[in-house]
Amino acid sequence: MTKLHNPWPYPQLVAHRGAGRQAPENTLAAFRLGASRGFLMMEYDVKLSKDGVAVLLHDDTVDRTSNATGIAGDRTLAELADIDFGAWHSPQYAGEPIPTLYSIAAYTLANGIRSNIEIKPTTGLEAETGTQVARLAQKLWAHADVPPLISSFSEEALEAALQEAPMLPRALLIEDEVPADWQQRLEKLQCIGINPSNRHITRELINAMCAAGYHVAVWTVNDADRARDLLNWGCSAVITDEINTMAPGKFHLG
Repeated sequence: MTKLHNPWPYPQLVAHRGAGRQAPENTLAAFRLGASRGFLMMEYDVKLSKDGVAVLLHDDTVDRTSNATGIAGDRTLAELADIDFGAWHSPQYAGEPIPTLYSIAAYTLANGIRSNIEIKPTTGLEAETGTQVARLAQKLWAHADVPPLISSFSEEALEAALQEAPMLPRALLIEDEVPADWQQRLEKLQCIGINPSNRHITRELINAMCAAGYHVAVWTVNDADRARDLLNWGCSAVITDEINTMAPGKFHLG
């Protein structure tokens, strides 16, 4: 399926969770802020509510990013909708709701914004989440010029996404050091790319990945000089929290 013979259909600069740390992550408010800075691609995390609705949330629990506690996957969408996902960040975002993938698809498609959907399963629901998110993404982006990039740290979730929606492009996220068998893993999952950690990626690895035909999108890159190096070494994209200093209108490769 892959390879760098296929051009990268996405921007080089990707806003992490919508707006990095400048707004409550994975909310519509974050997407609006990131878009106001000129970002045309957002990376965001998707998991399932208790009743199987795809919602945006990074953690297994709601503790860190809301005024409630407990496992998100133990709550229905209606129960999650009663939780404030904005006030933890700052008072101006009080009352910000958890978005569904439906609502984010509507916003991004209406505004010409590309998506990197990270499948972030509640522990134990890897395959189910991969299947459901891929099925819904395929439906929501059926008429889009560019499909969303589907990524995950969970190879089980990506395998399920492959089986459910093989035409959606996939990328394997790497948490720590890049494993020696990275190419075999990408081949098995029929990925177009790999998303390694900025802490562990090197120029030599980037060269090897590009030579093997894979796109490389590095997370999370918050230093402009480092981002320039990575892109000049052949990376297709960098994912950043720095929506101000690394905004598309301000950041230059030269």
